[in-house]
Amino acid sequence: MNYQLNKPPGKVKLSFFWQFLRHEKLPMFVALSAILISSLFQLAAPTVMGHALDTYILVGDESGLLKIALQLLVLFVGSFVASYIQTIAMGGVGQRLLFNLRNAIFTKVDSMPMAFFNQNKAGDLISRINNDTEKLNQFFSEAIMRFVGNAFMIAGAGISLVAIDVRLGVVALLPAAALLIIAKASGGYIKRKNAASLQTTGNFSAAVQENLENFKVMIVFNRQDYFRERLAGVNEDNYQATKQSELANSAFTPLYTFMGQAAQLIAITYGISLVLSGSLTIGLLISFLTYITRFYDPLRQVASFWGSLQAALSAGDRIQHLLTLPTYMTVTADAHTHENLGLVSFKDVTFAYPDGKTVLSDINLTLEPGKTYAFVGPTGGGKTTSASLIARLYDPTEGTVYLSGRDIRSYTDAERAQKIGFILQDPFLLQGTIRENILYGNTRFDHLSDTELMDELARLGLSELVTRFENGLKTEVGSVGGTASAGQKQIVAFIRAILRAPELLILDEATANIDTVTEKLLDQALEALPKATAKVIIAHRLNTIANADEIFFVNGGEITPAGSLEHAMDMLLHKARQS
Repeated sequence: MNYQLNKPPGKVKLSFFWQFLRHEKLPMFVALSAILISSLFQLAAPTVMGHALDTYILVGDESGLLKIALQLLVLFVGSFVASYIQTIAMGGVGQRLLFNLRNAIFTKVDSMPMAFFNQNKAGDLISRINNDTEKLNQFFSEAIMRFVGNAFMIAGAGISLVAIDVRLGVVALLPAAALLIIAKASGGYIKRKNAASLQTTGNFSAAVQENLENFKVMIVFNRQDYFRERLAGVNEDNYQATKQSELANSAFTPLYTFMGQAAQLIAITYGISLVLSGSLTIGLLISFLTYITRFYDPLRQVASFWGSLQAALSAGDRIQHLLTLPTYMTVTADAHTHENLGLVSFKDVTFAYPDGKTVLSDINLTLEPGKTYAFVGPTGGGKTTSASLIARLYDPTEGTVYLSGRDIRSYTDAERAQKIGFILQDPFLLQGTIRENILYGNTRFDHLSDTELMDELARLGLSELVTRFENGLKTEVGSVGGTASAGQKQIVAFIRAILRAPELLILDEATANIDTVTEKLLDQALEALPKATAKVIIAHRLNTIANADEIFFVNGGEITPAGSLEHAMDMLLHKARQS
């Protein structure tokens, strides 16, 4: 199951993003209408001025000139009002698009399985949520309306040029044809450069996050130079890619200016000859020259944000790829219950990671209710992978995992989470109090007061663990602002899991950060679980698994019954000697 996002599948479809703008039809229609009206007013002005020159100025008619001045005032004020309405109408569209896009990405990421997060860097995901959505926001809220307005202006000015004089119009538009060919040929190159810039920005975010998370280790070993050198290398890559994208975005802007000036020069030279021959009036020539400005200035502005368009398309590629990435771990319709399969059963289960490494091969295994099972083996042997398959953090490459006789894929996430508890070596706590954390996702005790909840915890033998915290249930813990140690967080994770009374509890090195006294208290607390609860223990400390009903040795793609604790130790020692 490949969830990698490093290579977008194809061209972005702007129609895909219409779903995030479908509620913005009215403001976009108002903005579009306002742009059209503003463009028409601006296009009318040169004709009025040319008419004024031929009809009133050359003959000295001051009254007619005043009338023309009033007409121009109306056109300019009308254009200003229309532009202002367009700005107001589009003011919130971009922000609402940004809001909806980020919500959609959050929802999508939240629905993805563990394999997705293993195959993609968190920093790159953050970059897609922050940087890429902002690129699209800027495009839809600013660039696209400017583009539409300039397109109206270019089309209107081009028609006006040909209407004044076909021959002169065709000559003046020849440089524009050359520019069109250049823009078409350079579009792919500019988009690739912007895509590379966005990718290196994501890599930079990922490197910063990774180094900050491990900065404690670098300080301990006095290797801050590693942080500096690695970050400097990633920063250099981002700098070079961004520099090239900026150069690509702006490289053709001077060419548009030059072509506009060339068109002016051609028009003046050819236009004067037409005036001298009597084929064209001075007023029409002035209007013509103004329309050239109206044509090439917007064209130059289009060139200036042509790079923004390509950047938006590149960002759209990355966002569309993420939002359309299939979620392979779906809930199946087959909920048939098979008899005599125990609580958990592996039937011909094989699992391999996307890199091709097979971790488990053709495994058949049954776990019964009420028993304690231990998985031992060398690091990287497949113990955590086996537990992850039991909890459906992954799906097997081949074969089927059954839970209570049903294909585990037929359970919803909520049903599966109710049946299976999972305590990790490094538990994650939400920012909040101990009460909020131990009741997270568990509605059975929401109605209890703190006193009543403490009574329930006392019944389960857990109250002494809570009183170890300074403020009891009100103690603030979590990843931000909390002061709980790794061991204290593990205690909270234990309480949370035991309160749910799962049918199966998986403990993956769950006591690694806990002192011996606390470990004994937690062992006693585990006795409060229902008798039918099965436990799967993954541990390197053999005393942790001494009381297991069955011990399995996990290594080399196999899960082998180890028999006694002594036999398990012999198997570990034999594997260590082979290594």
